[in-house]
Amino acid sequence: MKTAIIGLGYVGLPLSLQFARSGVEVLGLDVDSSKIDALRAGRSYIHHIPDEAIASLMREGHFSASGDFSRVAEVEAVIICVPTPLSQNREPDISYVLKSGEAIAPHLNKGTVVVLESTTYPGTTDEDLRRVLEQGSGLVAGVDFHLAFSPEREDPGNPQSVVAHIPKVIGGYTPACLAQAMSLYGMAIERLVPVSSCRAAEATKLLENIFRSVNIALVNELKQVYAAMGIDIWEVIEAAKTKPFGFMAFYPGPGLGGHCIPIDPFYLTWKAREYEQTTRFIELAGEVNTAMPGHVVECVAAALNASCKSVKGSRVLIVGLAYKSGVDDDRESPSYKLLELLSERGAEVAYFDPYVPVIRPTREHAHWAGTKSVAWDEASIRSFDLVLISTAHSCIDYAQLGQWAQCIVDTRNAMKGEVAASDKVWKA
Repeated sequence: MKTAIIGLGYVGLPLSLQFARSGVEVLGLDVDSSKIDALRAGRSYIHHIPDEAIASLMREGHFSASGDFSRVAEVEAVIICVPTPLSQNREPDISYVLKSGEAIAPHLNKGTVVVLESTTYPGTTDEDLRRVLEQGSGLVAGVDFHLAFSPEREDPGNPQSVVAHIPKVIGGYTPACLAQAMSLYGMAIERLVPVSSCRAAEATKLLENIFRSVNIALVNELKQVYAAMGIDIWEVIEAAKTKPFGFMAFYPGPGLGGHCIPIDPFYLTWKAREYEQTTRFIELAGEVNTAMPGHVVECVAAALNASCKSVKGSRVLIVGLAYKSGVDDDRESPSYKLLELLSERGAEVAYFDPYVPVIRPTREHAHWAGTKSVAWDEASIRSFDLVLISTAHSCIDYAQLGQWAQCIVDTRNAMKGEVAASDKVWKA
């Protein structure tokens, strides 16, 4: 079953490689010509995917890349893995999904399986995407072609996470659509989890990320409450983890990052209003998590003040621009908000991140585009009045940081165990 995968980013590219490794002929499609050029040259643009993983599959003919969406006419299955961000008004933006549907619709053949993987609100697949596909193709979903939703499940930075081993939830527009989608994913994924509808599958993905958002908000709130009581939240979490039932550890931080957790809960919040339902837990969690960068900046101000310095005029280094340890993905990273807040208060701000050597141009952070990571050496680190740990990459030598830095604000408990530096570390 020759398969086209639309969107070759952090979801689409690993999925493409997994299908190709399983012997499926995969055509990767993307509107970004730089990605197509890199893949054709056997180069990876995602840190945890080695060049050879792409080059070998290209040589074997299992994987190819193109920007020509008319080539959908060559395939029997299409999987859509494109972004679903929030608009500037913090409302769902499914334009990438709909544009992908419009691009492939004229080239759909009868019997083709179309699966959406992009996280979205219930109803997107069987209403919005279906309408675009039917209008553009003249075909009828569930009769002439098959339609399904299967949420992406990626865990970047976790070497134990393998696409083939992550159970795949699948919901079809009709029972026949579900059966065809199951056949498609069964070629590459070990365990399939069928559900009753596209909407049930869409809701499953939202629940997974809302669960994380709410629990992260809980520990972020408790961190501040316990700190006021002189209690270390990290110690409390480690102790609570010893309970073998009824507890799952979540960890505080400087805010939420990545393409999923800061965004996906608000897809349900928005859709719920259509049904005159309120989502108080989701909205409260959003308020708590959104406020965390401001709390961290206040901790920075307090740490500088203890050294008779103000934020204005101080040199602050943010360690970690990626949203998560061990990845090069900086989407929605709270580090950007910290850069902005500290700059607004007059600090001279720089960053260090071995995975993000240069800030790429984006709509949200155009002002920082082209800014380079500082060097990791004693002279560079000592030149800053304060170092703020926003993302705790495991490759960073925190013992060195403890020796070199004048003052450290640690939002990730990265300096745990560095006793020699304890007198200069503030937890935030």
